[in-house]
Amino acid sequence: MAFSALGLAIRANAQGVIIPIICDVRPCGPRPVNPQLPNALPVRSIKLDVKINGQVATTHVEQVFRNDTQYTLEGTYFFPIPETASIVEFAIWENGKKLVGEVRSREEARRIYDEIVRKQRDPGLLEYAGKDLFQASIFPIPPNSDKKLELTYSQVLKAESGTVAYKYPLGTGHNVWQPPIRRPLPMEDIYYPMGPPPAWKYEQQFGTVSGTIEIVGKEALRNIYSPTHQIDVKRKGESAANVSFETKNNDSDFQLFYGVSDNDFGMSLVTYREPGKDGYFLLMLSPKDDISEKELVNKDIVFVLDTSGSMADEGKIDKAKKALLFGIRTLRDGDRFNVINFAGEEHLMERGLITASADGKKRGEEFVNRLQPSGGTNINDSIIQSLRQFDSDDRPKMLVFMTDGLPTVGETNVDKIISNLRSAKKVDVRIFPFGFGYDVNTTLLDRIGSENQGVSDYVQPKEDLEVKVSNFFTRVSSPVLADLDLDFGPLLTEYTYPRKLTDLFRGMQMTVIGRYKNTNDLKNITLKLTGKVGRETKTFNYTNLDFPSRSEDNSFLPRLWASRRVGWLLEQIRANGETKETREEVIELGTRYGLVTPYTSYLATDGTMANVRQDMPMSADIGRSAGTKVAEKSGSGAVRMSTQQNAMQQNTGVYAADDKDERDQIVIRNSAMNQFVGNKNFINTSQGAPAWVDSDFKAEQKLPEVTIKFASDEYFALITREPELAQYLSLGKQVTIVWKGKVYKITDTGSGN
Repeated sequence: MAFSALGLAIRANAQGVIIPIICDVRPCGPRPVNPQLPNALPVRSIKLDVKINGQVATTHVEQVFRNDTQYTLEGTYFFPIPETASIVEFAIWENGKKLVGEVRSREEARRIYDEIVRKQRDPGLLEYAGKDLFQASIFPIPPNSDKKLELTYSQVLKAESGTVAYKYPLGTGHNVWQPPIRRPLPMEDIYYPMGPPPAWKYEQQFGTVSGTIEIVGKEALRNIYSPTHQIDVKRKGESAANVSFETKNNDSDFQLFYGVSDNDFGMSLVTYREPGKDGYFLLMLSPKDDISEKELVNKDIVFVLDTSGSMADEGKIDKAKKALLFGIRTLRDGDRFNVINFAGEEHLMERGLITASADGKKRGEEFVNRLQPSGGTNINDSIIQSLRQFDSDDRPKMLVFMTDGLPTVGETNVDKIISNLRSAKKVDVRIFPFGFGYDVNTTLLDRIGSENQGVSDYVQPKEDLEVKVSNFFTRVSSPVLADLDLDFGPLLTEYTYPRKLTDLFRGMQMTVIGRYKNTNDLKNITLKLTGKVGRETKTFNYTNLDFPSRSEDNSFLPRLWASRRVGWLLEQIRANGETKETREEVIELGTRYGLVTPYTSYLATDGTMANVRQDMPMSADIGRSAGTKVAEKSGSGAVRMSTQQNAMQQNTGVYAADDKDERDQIVIRNSAMNQFVGNKNFINTSQGAPAWVDSDFKAEQKLPEVTIKFASDEYFALITREPELAQYLSLGKQVTIVWKGKVYKITDTGSGN
């Protein structure tokens, strides 16, 4: 039968849901007991078309459900209405007749939830607790066919601290029926920080979710940002934009934020705080789009290219030369530059910086075109010679350092090279190292980047070197504000990332995330941004910002902060060595927030997923392997470790990386053994029926415990008293959760306290 394998699958909710009953004749009789009939029809696709004008959003939803059974079904469609929203239209046509739906109040909706949970012993709809409900009867749903529904609703969006928020709740990721698919692993292309898994993996497949969001504002739109999905933003002038996304493996609620501001540098603020705990904040900074050429700052840049013999392999030298030519051509007339190539020794295009005039660019292109690979790799002398090209004027200064090898000529000790660089650096220069391939010293390049206000990046063998480096040149071609500093005023901040702010470039959006500790509400406070435009220091004040003592929206923030924190900790471990404290903090954060780290991972075994932690006895050997992996300086593992570390520090989203690039995966996807709901990570501890345990649960803490039988009167009474628990209890019939100083254990057997 079509659904015979459903017991192996997880459940993921895709917002609207159809609860089916078998209906071979009309009218339908009672639903028979049939283990092959799903409690909810799987969703094949969801398509959103959203129009936001000012703060009024109109959302058109198109959902396609799939009936893979041999039966004709009748279904009841439920759609939880977002807060402040009202239904505009519901459209589904059968035999020329338009079906009609009706809105149920929250009280009536709760009665429906309870009834479904009791009859079907399925907690899935508990996610909808506390919402008004749209309901419609759907008939017929033919066997082995799709059913498309359309719904339109409008709502007024919230705007707080200059930031407008839009959300389409797709569910917590445990309600779409899909069996796992078994695929061979391309072992050479994927980096597993805890050692290779078996030769096959099982992955969950979710329906396609896509959407377009058209935004029209009265003021300029700034900082258009999604923490949950990778989005494509196309600007239409200062006050309008089109946003689009599509995913097949991300079932998280879709969230979108944008700021409205006519300031030269717009700021948006998002906060989250649970009562009695530290708060989290996310600041987004971006310059205006219509910056004139007069407002841009002229820069000095030195391009340094490794032309050792190994650059002849796989056409690296030709791709690097094309990328370098692109970088030269993007220079503005007021910029100055030089090009240096090095192998056993360095060769300068000119004895000093030259103006990026038409003649200067031509000389640069001719120099690059003549470069040929030969000899060894003298990193120490080449980088010192490069630093000598800069003078002490107030221009932004950048050094782009590109190499494919280890230091083999001259000084080869990493610590001495770093020390020599510090001594030679007489002025403030941002250094951006690029490593090509796997035969690079990642420890050296990472330290050169992080200690000089830049960031290292790596072009792996199957990536396009020319495209990646050219994209970097485009991004940094137009600096508008340097030497940034943020004054938080009365706000008590800690663990803020990035630790040091980078420069702002035209078209760039900077995100700053951290924690705040003030015990009282802070309202209408002012933050101050200071930076340099050439020689002039400018200050920008951002007023009327709120940092509340309680803020329940934006629960993605702690997980995003944890990713940044872990990335920084991994950098410290790789640069300075592992300590007990850093190792344990990475383990704690990785487990608590479902993050991939060298010390915590989720390995595929026999079609299931298992959480492995270094501090568990079963994983002691894996843990030692993880420590070894972190210490690696070169090779494919070291490059991928650096890539992951840097990605986590620059991470602006809490979604997992795309399947096409698993080596950079940051966040664990919801799986048969792992579910991230709200701000909690749950791990399945059972090989049979799922038994979900809150990662906050520690037996040694000996908190008061309450045991409640699933679907009992006490169970529904608990949800009535604590409606926020509904999203967690919808995981299944056996859930252990830490909540307000107590441990609640939901069990499908036994009863009582």
